[in-house]
Amino acid sequence: MYVCLCHAVTDTQIKEAVSQGDISLNDVKKRLGVGDQCGKCVKMATQIIQRQLDVEPNYYEVA
Repeated sequence: MYVCLCHAVTDTQIKEAVSQGDISLNDVKKRLGVGDQCGKCVKMATQIIQRQLDVEPNYYEVA
């Protein structure tokens, strides 16, 4: 599903970004551009990031 229409970013892309080490909205924003135009996607993107972090351990954070 599309989360950010301004940049055509999907929930799958956000989950992949978290899998690659992004742990915050700012990290995902730098990688994918989420939330830097209209901002309507910020809430949904933040929820997806948090759910993915809850499901998948972040080994980058430990190192």
